[in-house]
Amino acid sequence: MAGRITDVAGIRVGHWTEREAATGCTVVLCEGGAVGGVDVRGSAPGTRETDLLRPMNLVDRVHAVVLSGGSAFGLDAASGVMRYLEERGIGYETSGGRVPIVPAAILFDLDIGMAGVRPGAEEGYRACLDAGSVEIAEGSVGAGTGATIGKSLGIERATKGGIGTASERTGDGVVVAALVAVNAYGDVIEPGTGRILAGTRQPDGAGFADTARLLAGGAGKPGFPNSTTIGVVATDAGLTREQANKVAQMAHDGIARAISPCHTMYDGDVIFVLSLSSRPADVNAIGALTSRVVSESIVRAVRLAQSLKGVPAAGELP
Repeated sequence: MAGRITDVAGIRVGHWTEREAATGCTVVLCEGGAVGGVDVRGSAPGTRETDLLRPMNLVDRVHAVVLSGGSAFGLDAASGVMRYLEERGIGYETSGGRVPIVPAAILFDLDIGMAGVRPGAEEGYRACLDAGSVEIAEGSVGAGTGATIGKSLGIERATKGGIGTASERTGDGVVVAALVAVNAYGDVIEPGTGRILAGTRQPDGAGFADTARLLAGGAGKPGFPNSTTIGVVATDAGLTREQANKVAQMAHDGIARAISPCHTMYDGDVIFVLSLSSRPADVNAIGALTSRVVSESIVRAVRLAQSLKGVPAAGELP
């Protein structure tokens, strides 16, 4: 166990990063196919192929998930991932050939770099070429490149977000892991203590202002839908599609443990779940562990983030 989503056999992860434009995308490949689930809690989501993951629908396997910057423009990155998979004969079998199934979700990062530069099909394809099954870069890379958090006093008081990953194993050996890109409106807090680790900075630069308290007191600026936390959970537990959707629902508890407030009208919070095995497992245990690895991934994302385009990372603040 290396503490990464690639601890789940069959998962590979690749990034495309453009630091000058402050954007990027990340692909989670499961080329052998995986049972998928999804839960959307934020009120400003940008997604692709989420309905396909609901129970009662036909297609029962997905082959990759894309997390991307670039706002809704970034959904184009999934087309490049489809091309990569099609070239390798991977996809849902149809009378006209194989069609790769690639759900995606995006975050808004157009306000700190070059708004006209967004991940597209070529960038999604390049992320696939970068994909590996061992090491995963974290922090201000891939979909987390232009991510920011704590925006209730405007982007000028925000802190740098990023992307992080974590994994754990149940007592009977089942692996549960997550990869999360954190671009939240609220603050990232330490689970268990509630201590703010990164978020809205005080106007004088001395510490954090506490976004939840600002909103309750009416001191926060009116929001704009430029925030979200998006991620992928993977497990070698055997889940049905109904169970995968339930685990995705429980995964949002991990967001609530580590981000305050979350699931606002300004966030587009989305979690995908991938089951890569038929190994029997208790869905309750998988869901409970999922919330923990999601919160761990969120904390790692901000702890490993780097300052970019004038937005400081928490670890580089005085």
